[in-house]
Amino acid sequence: MSRAEPLSATVRAIRRRELRALAQSISRIERDDPAFAPVERALYGETGRAMVVGITGPLGVGKSSLVSRLIAHLRSAHRTVAVVAVDPSSPFSGGSVLGDRIRMERDDHDSGVFIRSMASRGHSGGIALATRRAVRLLDAAGFEVILVETVGSGQVDVDIRDVASTSVVVLIPHLGDEVQTLKAGLFEIADVFCVNKSDLPGADQARRDLVELVAFGTPRDGWRPLVAATSTTLPSGIDELWSSVERHERFLDEQGLRLPLRRRQVLREIIDLIQRRVEAEILPRADTDPEVRRLVDRVVGRALDPPSAARRLLGAPAGSRSKRR
Repeated sequence: MSRAEPLSATVRAIRRRELRALAQSISRIERDDPAFAPVERALYGETGRAMVVGITGPLGVGKSSLVSRLIAHLRSAHRTVAVVAVDPSSPFSGGSVLGDRIRMERDDHDSGVFIRSMASRGHSGGIALATRRAVRLLDAAGFEVILVETVGSGQVDVDIRDVASTSVVVLIPHLGDEVQTLKAGLFEIADVFCVNKSDLPGADQARRDLVELVAFGTPRDGWRPLVAATSTTLPSGIDELWSSVERHERFLDEQGLRLPLRRRQVLREIIDLIQRRVEAEILPRADTDPEVRRLVDRVVGRALDPPSAARRLLGAPAGSRSKRR
């Protein structure tokens, strides 16, 4: 069998939205399997069609339950939906702490839904390095909506804007002081605020507080975040929340903002890949390459400043040796 045959078989399986093939492919992405790169290149031209929505917020606000309700809402409208849930990483195994997201419900026989947990592996901002690639794979598979739920670690996940076109920040009643503390970060990423658990006392006040914050905030690109209230136990407000998401998506198109947004996201990804490449090439040389060791020693001895050392490292190909002693 030629190398092209398994490649073509994998590409076809992804295009057919075969769930097993998708799961195996994302596992290869997480392992950073270089042999999978040709599959991603073959599918790249078929991406850019899905609506990618970020769901973020502090721990305990019910993001997973909310995502379950959104799945049901989207499927009732006959829209295919995939979920990438980025969980905290175990400090011991590097794996996902929250595992398989058992709180997210799906029909095992429904090929229109795909749910996958990914570990953040310590990446700041709550987005795993492989998240963008997994989202593109699901996009190429033809899922119309991709929900990216990010880890809540007591701070908002700013990096969600690097992958999603609309970001939903989920809060609950009685966060009060925390909302004030996080206000700058929240306004940096929120296109839609969602007051979840709105069946609890204080929900109306929480919504009014957010509406007031939005009114006094500075619009980003002319957009003021919308505020929706939801309850996953009643349930209620899911239609309003999704309508708010769609309003922001229409705004991007009507104002010609989608292309600039994608350009920023692509540039950010390219920069991240360059940083990763530099780390992969230089860190292994830290203990073995005399040039790297000399530079580090000179910085430690205050004979050279770190920016100058960085410029020299970036300008020197791997394995090079300086004649300077």
